[in-house]
Amino acid sequence: MLLEVSGLTKHFAGLTAVHDIDQSVESGEILGLIGPNGAGKTTLFNLISGFLPPSKGKIIFKDKDITGMKPAQICRLGIARTFQIVKPLGRMTVLENVMVGAFSRTKDPRKVKEFSMEVLEFTHQLDIMNKKAASLTLGDRKLLEISRALATQPDLLLLDECMAGLNSQEISVAIQLIGKIKEKGITIIVIEHVMKAIMSVSDRIVVLNYGEKIMEGTPEQVVNDQQVIKAYLGADFVECRQS
Repeated sequence: MLLEVSGLTKHFAGLTAVHDIDQSVESGEILGLIGPNGAGKTTLFNLISGFLPPSKGKIIFKDKDITGMKPAQICRLGIARTFQIVKPLGRMTVLENVMVGAFSRTKDPRKVKEFSMEVLEFTHQLDIMNKKAASLTLGDRKLLEISRALATQPDLLLLDECMAGLNSQEISVAIQLIGKIKEKGITIIVIEHVMKAIMSVSDRIVVLNYGEKIMEGTPEQVVNDQQVIKAYLGADFVECRQS
């Protein structure tokens, strides 16, 4: 098992954002994470990646207890993440942004630049590597966020709504890229509200609601579960699939 969390809980004053989550992730799979806004999805990412300490529970990654470790330590162990709201280093070029991620693995500038260009070639951004990040479209900023995370050479990649705000063509590009990342042997947990995307890329899907896991199964099992329909998908989604 690549990642295993047990009893993971996070309290914010009187609010419980994540409650007693038990979850395992196998090496090489794509795990989808869905649920309504405020369900605790991003909080779970923040706990796994070290941006928040858990109130209770344990996080085991590659048989090592990483509970409470700092983000930089966790990144060096092999967990990278993207963020819902992309904030590239605007005054730096696309290449320089990716190099920031690559420096987490080596301090040799030549190797860093060489590997960063390989990453940009993989994500089809090599042609814009000299553009300032501030000038990019939303779609390119989202891809840059993934490129920068990949530059840290992760074993586990956490993608937080990397398709939010994208048009249908950009979503198709993102879906294809996620498939290519999986082919490289990188395990992925993806938060997404675009159901077409989450259904097509995920091996399994976990559904959160009010900080608790209410369902786990294959994409087909999840979208046909009455509890998930009531809590998140809604009757309109079901009618749309049946029409």
